Amino acid sequence: MLTRQEQAKQRWGGAHQAIDTWLHERQRLLIEYFKLAGLPPYDSDSSALPAHEDIRHFCGLLVDYVSAGHFEIYDQIIANSSHAPKETEELANELFPLISETTEVALAFHDQYGESVDEAHLNDFDRHLSGLGEALELRMEFEDRLLHTLEQHQLL
Repeated sequence: MLTRQEQAKQRWGGAHQAIDTWLHERQRLLIEYFKLAGLPPYDSDSSALPAHEDIRHFCGLLVDYVSAGHFEIYDQIIANSSHAPKETEELANELFPLISETTEVALAFHDQYGESVDEAHLNDFDRHLSGLGEALELRMEFEDRLLHTLEQHQLL
C-alpha cells in the first residue's frame, strides 16, 4: 500500500490542490495504519494492542480521508466527467459503488473503535484492522483507476 501511495504522489501530485491534500491525507492514514498493525517499517510487539489514543487518532484520520474522497475529490471527478468521454463516466459509475462499500467498512471500524474502545471488542481488533486494511487497499486501487482515467483524458 505504501508503494502504491508513493507512486500516486509522484504521478498525480501537483495536478490539483485538492488531490495533493487528499494524497497527503492518504499517506498519513497509511502510516498510522502500518503503525497500528505493527507492520514494517513500524514493527511493534505483536502481542500488544495499540494504545487507545493511537486507535482514536487513527479513526479520526480515517474519517477525514473517506470524507475528503466523497465530498471533495469525487465531486471534482464528477464535474470533470461531464467534459470527458463516456468511458470516464462509465468507469466512475462502476467504481463509486465499490468505493462506497469500502467507506462502509471504514465507518464501521470507526463506530467500533473511534470514540471509546470497549475492552470486549479488543479481542477482534486485529481481525477488524486486517479487514479494514483490505478495504483500504481496494479503495486506493479504485481511486487510482479514476485518477489514471482522468489523467489520460487530460482532465487533471
